[in-house]
Amino acid sequence: SLSHNTRTYSFHSSLSVPTLSLSKALQSVVMLSLSAASSSSSSSMLSIASSPSARIPRPLSSFSTCVPVVVTTVSSAATSTLFPISCFGVKSRTVGIRKLRCAVFCASKVRGMAEMIEDAMTVSASESHELPQSRDFLDARTGEDLLSAVRKAVEDEKLPLNVAEGMEELYQNYRNAVLQSGVPKADEAILYNMALVFDRVFVDVKDSFEFSPYHKAIREPFDYYKFGQNYIRQLVDFRSSYVGNISVFGEMAEKLKQGDNVVLMSNHQSEADPAIIALLIESKLPDIAENIIYVAGDRVITDPLCKPFSMGRNLLCVYSKKHMNDDPELAEMKKRANTRSLKEMALLLRGGSKIIWIAPSGGRDRPDPVTNEWYPAPFDASATDNMRRLVQHAGVPGHIYPLAILCHDIMPPPAQVEKNIGEKRVVSFHGAGISVAPKIDFREVAGALEDPEAKMVYTKALYDSVSQQYNVLNSAIHGKQGLEASIPSVSLSQPWQ
Repeated sequence: SLSHNTRTYSFHSSLSVPTLSLSKALQSVVMLSLSAASSSSSSSMLSIASSPSARIPRPLSSFSTCVPVVVTTVSSAATSTLFPISCFGVKSRTVGIRKLRCAVFCASKVRGMAEMIEDAMTVSASESHELPQSRDFLDARTGEDLLSAVRKAVEDEKLPLNVAEGMEELYQNYRNAVLQSGVPKADEAILYNMALVFDRVFVDVKDSFEFSPYHKAIREPFDYYKFGQNYIRQLVDFRSSYVGNISVFGEMAEKLKQGDNVVLMSNHQSEADPAIIALLIESKLPDIAENIIYVAGDRVITDPLCKPFSMGRNLLCVYSKKHMNDDPELAEMKKRANTRSLKEMALLLRGGSKIIWIAPSGGRDRPDPVTNEWYPAPFDASATDNMRRLVQHAGVPGHIYPLAILCHDIMPPPAQVEKNIGEKRVVSFHGAGISVAPKIDFREVAGALEDPEAKMVYTKALYDSVSQQYNVLNSAIHGKQGLEASIPSVSLSQPWQ
């Protein structure tokens, strides 16, 4: 018998529909639902059997039209096989039906943008509160509609001119990048993603979101995590993207399951780093992809064009040393805020099973002004040592791993460090890479030395490992050596293949 518990999801029509192998009774349910859906309006829903306790391991790998699907819980011992169905905009679940690989109701025509967005933001029927939206953006059917809505918002004094200019610039750059990618239905992807971006920016301008020292990713009623993933996904050329030492990522996953903490000491290249990390490992390690806590500077939680993406990440919010004295009158306040964030970090680590990403350089890498070559920015020994001490005194085992990221082509930072919020955002379609090396133990590297020499030696060991991995990624992506760029200590792979 079917229960009455239902949940609405949003599915994408770019996926193929394999032949379904169901019991006759279950076939009847599906066929009746399909029949009803085909004869009703675009808001009709397809009911399929599901498992109430499973979850989806990863989001969609491509963009297409969304249609609503109501998943109805089935109490049956026959529903034994779990399989993934990807969705956007709500917390994921997995449907369990014997031999059923995937069930997708595909829309034959592109519906209005408002309907698509509403699907993406649909939540459980038990949640009655509405999500604030801007109809001008969600009703857009073309890029020009979007831009006209931005200009109208400025005329109506609902949107600051500088924010509007940034939105228009971002639209043009994103559009050019996605069109150059050659992905199917690029126009739909551009309109869909940019309508969501504009709507989220506009909503935040009207009612600014304030980040707490420890911010947990907002997954409902709007899933900001999947929103960010799907936006950046269109910019990643997975054909020329690589992961180094996927087995070490697997080792980290085991440590986390055992209750240990993991810290990633990493270089930092762009605002897209969190999405890049998640996109490249989510197929194999979805739990790590979704649960990393990022130590984030204040700029990504104050810039209107960046805030919606930051809202979808787990963040420990700090003020970077590079910007500590931008306004001397605020320096003391920033120091107090950093102290609060450090206390939050200490509490998190005491709980165990936490994975934290930090960039000890204190900011993004930038190219050499003479050679224009990119290298990881030097690590600050104080930052690495403070992090090491927090891990050491957490009361549970902790492990520190060096992580390298190469993704500057996708969203490069300004050539120089800027004081003002609202930087120009250039985006492009390009390959990216991440690599992690085995953990580096402080005692093994510098245990016999005295401070400050010990922390300098330890910091150098971390930085040298990151630099070596970065060079391998650079050879694979920019040197076009691909998997052949692997060396004994850095084995490249494409785990999504």
